[in-house]
Amino acid sequence: MKKKHFFLISILLISLINYSQEIINFKGKNYNATPIWNFYCEDYAYSSDLKVQIAKTENGGILKLSIETSSENLFIGDKILIVLKDGSLIYCGDKKIYQNFGKEKATYYFLTNLEINKLKTFEIENIRFQIIGKETKFSSKTGYFLASKKVIYNEESEKKDSVNSSLDIKLLFKK
Repeated sequence: MKKKHFFLISILLISLINYSQEIINFKGKNYNATPIWNFYCEDYAYSSDLKVQIAKTENGGILKLSIETSSENLFIGDKILIVLKDGSLIYCGDKKIYQNFGKEKATYYFLTNLEINKLKTFEIENIRFQIIGKETKFSSKTGYFLASKKVIYNEESEKKDSVNSSLDIKLLFKK
């Protein structure tokens, strides 16, 4: 009986330790982060997955958005809008902090403590963003896109993804 309890407690501790292993490396420093959430982007033809992750910093948080693009000169840019389940909005301004991982491009936004507290309370429903180019002055904005938690399997049925952003953020900022 004691072995069963020890085994269950060990599994629980290992799960918690593994949960906290998510990291974002930002400007040469590692920050604890949430798991990566995949948001579905129906209107972006090149890739349907927007990867979303939040890291804990000394002054709030860092939001990392990444998506595959067809060109190394395309990336997520300008302002983004985070829509929460209660209908409230969080605007994030572009600080022009980009990272290139081959076809996948990442853009970083800063979150204040007040915004983190909102994210702890309410689920992220969707994120509105733009893909921007920097090849010529005529290719700067390529489109506005909406990424949501919905995963569409076919035209008749939809299934909600298992993203629980507020719980993940609560667990991260508890540490």
